[in-house]
Formats: sequence, structure tokens, C-alpha cells
Amino acid sequence: MTLKLHNTLTGRVEAFVPAQPPEVRMYVCGPTVYNRAHIGNFRTFVATDVLRRALRHLGYRVTGVMNVTDVEDRIIKFAADAGTDLRGFTGTWIAAFEEDMAAMRMERPEHFPRATDHIPEMIELVERLTARGHTYSADGSIYFRIASFPHYGRLSRLDVSGIQAGVRVDNDRYEKENARDFVLWKLKSDEPKWAQWDAPFGPGRPGWHIECSAMSMKYLGESFDLHCGGVDLIFPHHENEIAQSEGGTGKPFARHWMHVEHLLVENATMSKSKGNFYMVRDLIEQGHRPDAVRYLLCQAHYGKKLNFTFEGLQHAVAALERIHGFVRRLDEVSGDGPAAPAVEEAIARSRKLFDEALSEDLNTPEALAAVHNLVSEGNSLLVAGAVTNAGAALLRQTIEIYDRVFAVLLPSGEDRLSTEEQAVYDERQAARQNREFQRADAARARLVALDIVVEDTPKGTRWRRVK
Repeated sequence: MTLKLHNTLTGRVEAFVPAQPPEVRMYVCGPTVYNRAHIGNFRTFVATDVLRRALRHLGYRVTGVMNVTDVEDRIIKFAADAGTDLRGFTGTWIAAFEEDMAAMRMERPEHFPRATDHIPEMIELVERLTARGHTYSADGSIYFRIASFPHYGRLSRLDVSGIQAGVRVDNDRYEKENARDFVLWKLKSDEPKWAQWDAPFGPGRPGWHIECSAMSMKYLGESFDLHCGGVDLIFPHHENEIAQSEGGTGKPFARHWMHVEHLLVENATMSKSKGNFYMVRDLIEQGHRPDAVRYLLCQAHYGKKLNFTFEGLQHAVAALERIHGFVRRLDEVSGDGPAAPAVEEAIARSRKLFDEALSEDLNTPEALAAVHNLVSEGNSLLVAGAVTNAGAALLRQTIEIYDRVFAVLLPSGEDRLSTEEQAVYDERQAARQNREFQRADAARARLVALDIVVEDTPKGTRWRRVK
């Protein structure tokens, strides 16, 4: 099934076509680590986590990168105020982010690079841009000349005709009306020595935008399939990424751009002054369930604003309890015989709706509706006594498939297979279905090597960890 996804670059929902299917190379702009990420940040992070899971569900193989920005204007100021250096200051917040990722049941991407570990790649990219005539020096810093890149403004629909040549901006973040030549390499003599690196063009540190270009191209190549982030990053960050990446390589940068809309809290913009500013940790400490927070973040389409409310959070708990209760009832079924046709038909209808929803611009509300439709039909079949052990196993297996996308649909405390483990488990199941018993035995042996034992029971195949 072909995935259709909104592409910010073209402004259309269009077929997502990776360069080398089924391989997908995907980059997500990650956290800037001077504090914990707030729930608005996690709206984007959870949406992109669901996207990578959905891609895998639809048959793609994903190589993902999420960067960590651990050097920029605010981080340097806060680290200096705290009397520490970059590594000491940001290490605390990176650990906090990883803790929140786990609470939100996000998969760790294949690559999770820190900006300060990739300064040589950034210096090299600045040198390439200079060699191709895209830069100039002023007051010891290196700037990108917007006028040298004719396509500047294409992503953000920015009219650059009124931008005066040679007018510069040093801040990392600014609005469209302040569009200027942006900084690639900063010399700030008033900053600590631990925030400066030697370079052929003089000591200093990278500008924010060059960081993502260098790291994405290192791990995914000079051209890759999918670049994701929040809508607040379209300008200037992603616009500048395109200019400096394509300016440095002469090749298209990212084929497809996916952006996640803002989160509101109780119909208002989140801000500390309004008292509606929340970190994931705040919600957990208030007694809210992290799986309900993740569920709520999936309830609106990623391209529409999401209104986060505490009433909505309670509704999310009720929705999850309904699904979890259904799974528990399936585990209590006893009764021999094959799965009833009504069970198989309900699963087929649900699977069709689920896959179509994910394929149609990652429509998570419709995908969740398909889950609840199956729960409703399944509960009716349970009441009617129409679910055998085999039928219960098929229904549970379907919920498990859906859970690989949403990660909150199984009752609390249930262990989950990792991506690698799940792939081997699925291979064994497919081999058994095709009566390829030698291949199935080989997959079983690989699972044992991963400390996982599988058992084929009348209720279906079960697995457990032995360590």
C-alpha cells in the first residue's frame, strides 16, 4: 500500500517515494538541551515516532536520525550561569530527554548524534560553501549569502526580493520579516573558551542551522528521503538547512518534508506566564498516566493543531482502559475450534481501515477509530460466545500489530519486543504459516540467542524472556 504524506516543499499530499525502496532514510530535528522538553515538543516527537513505526508497518525499513543540539546561544548562557561547561551542563538534560522518551514509549532512533561531536563535519561544510561562493566573512564570523542561492524561500513561501544584500542576522532564531544572511560560524570573543573550536577560517562555534545539515548528511547521505520537525522550524531553520546543504553539495537535500502543527493547552498557546506550560515529567508527577499522554498526542492529525486538555486526558485513560479490558478478556477465553468466520471478517475490516488510515497522510484519528471498531465488534462476539481460543488469538494478534504503531494498546506491564526481536518473531510466524519449518526453526534459534523463548499454544504463539 502506497503511503501518501503531506510535503511542505510542494504544499501537497503526495505519494511518498523513497530513493531506494523499501529503505527509508529519515531525519528528525531533536531537542535543544538546556532544559526538559515540553509537551509541545513531544507532540512533534511522538508524531514522528508514530510515523517511523507506521512506515515499518507498511513494509519499509527505516534508518532514523534524531540530533541533539548541545551548543547554541541559550545553552552557552545557561551553562555559564551554572558555572559549568557544555558537556557537564547538557549531559543532565540529555539524560532527562531520554527518560521522557522512554516514558512516551518512543523508539530510540538508529543514530542520536550530539552536535559537539560533529564539529569537523560542520567546518568541512563551511569550507565547501566557501569554495562554491556562498559565504563571506564579517567581524570574524562566516555568513551564508542568501542571494547566492536562487531557491531560497521555496520551503517557507518567502519572498526574498526585498532582502538587502549584505544585511546579516547573528541570532539563531528570527522571524520571516527579519530574514537576512545567516551565520554559519560565529566568533564571539565574550563567550567562554569551552564554547569555541579552532577552524581554518578562525576560532568560533557553529551556527545552529549548520549543525543539522552536517549531521543529517553524515548519517543519511547528501540526499535523503524524509526530513521532519515542528512547523516552527520551517523558517528559518529548515529553509537555511536547504540553502546551506544544497549550496554545499549541488544536490537536492531532502526529498520530502513533514511538519507537525502546534499544540495548544486548554485552547491557549502554552506559556509559563499563563500557567499552562507542562513538561512530561510535570504530568507524571501530577499522577497522570504517560500512556494516556501519548494516546492523547495521537488523537489529532499531525497537520492540525492539537488542543491538550485535562478532560481529554481523562477520556484518553477511558479509551485505553476499554482496549486493555478487551485484551484481558481475550486472554480468558476458553473453547476449542477454529476461529469463527465473523471473527476473521471483523479483523479483515479493521485491518483494511487501519492500513488505509495510516497510508492516507498518517491519519492517526482514523487508525485509532479502526482499533475501537475492532474492540466493539470483538466484545459483541465475546458476549455471543462466538470467540474460540483460535479466534481470541487472532484478535489479540491484531491488537498487537496495532500496538507496534501506537505503543500503548496493550495492558500495562506487558513486555514488548524490540524492533530486531519483532522482525525475527514475524519471520518465524510467516515461515510457520508457509510450512517452511526449517526456516521457522532457524528463526526460533535466533530468538533463543536473544533470550526469548516462543511457545505454540492452542491460543496462539506466546513468547517470554528467560533473563
